[in-house]
Amino acid sequence: MVRVVFMGTPDFSVPVLQQLIKDGYNVVGVVTQPDKPKGRKKELTPPPVKVEAQKHGIPVLQPTKIREKEQYEQVLALEPDLIVTAAFGQILPKELLEAPKYGCINVHASLLPELRGGAPIHYAILQGKEKTGITIMYMVEKLDAGDILTQVEVPITETDTVGTLHDKLSKAGAKLLSETIPLLLEGKITPVKQNDEEATYAYNIKREQEKIDWTKSGEEIYNHIRGLNPWPVAYTTMDGKVWKIWWGEKVAARKTAEPGTIIELNEDGIVVATGNETAIKITELQPAGKKRMNGAEFLRGAGASLTIGTKLGVDNEG
Repeated sequence: MVRVVFMGTPDFSVPVLQQLIKDGYNVVGVVTQPDKPKGRKKELTPPPVKVEAQKHGIPVLQPTKIREKEQYEQVLALEPDLIVTAAFGQILPKELLEAPKYGCINVHASLLPELRGGAPIHYAILQGKEKTGITIMYMVEKLDAGDILTQVEVPITETDTVGTLHDKLSKAGAKLLSETIPLLLEGKITPVKQNDEEATYAYNIKREQEKIDWTKSGEEIYNHIRGLNPWPVAYTTMDGKVWKIWWGEKVAARKTAEPGTIIELNEDGIVVATGNETAIKITELQPAGKKRMNGAEFLRGAGASLTIGTKLGVDNEG
């Protein structure tokens, strides 16, 4: 029986591990990131993949730096015939990539060579793409640049968020892996080299990328809001204080005003001017220090004193 080591960390990776177990592979070990402090109490919390592995009694390794010899040798000691990774979070050393008989393969959430890197789901929505997908590829030491084994497309709807697309891609990744491994073991796949000239990158989101730029078009801002929902969440500022913007809608602007200006106060939200004729109606937000609320709740409470003509996003962050 093929000895498989699975390497993954977040929720995205869990259905992939579950599929390996369901398909009857001998998962001899799971490698994941160390437990991290979470919440106000900073309690050490295990990654989702560790929790799932422990349910099935699979040994778990949590290296801080997988490229260090004493840490990757623990993985080699498991004598894997195949290593499968999905959002593991560390670059693997050459020694691990070359050890397994059937190689080391990765489940990546984009149609490579597009969107190499750690945040492909975010960028697919931020860039307004109508489709993305899953690529299963051989791993190499260069970021997401290995030869492609299989791919599947996944459509992106107008209302998809990072959260909903994440779940679709996670399931698609598990299914594609289930179809790919038997073909790989039987030598029935001809790997395809990536065209590096067509590569684009999806590096992890930085704090400065989360702030809404109201001078952009309404369509771009709408994609920005849903491309950061439910994490890390887009924001704007009002009188120096941060407003997290959880959701908004595109609406035709009936008034012209400078980008970022409140042009209407409706029962269910705040309509803000953008860089074109498509305004954004903020329908769900979270002012600093308060709970997440819909537009109607906000305008009845904390936002009751708001007036048309107020400008968002122009002041210093609080």
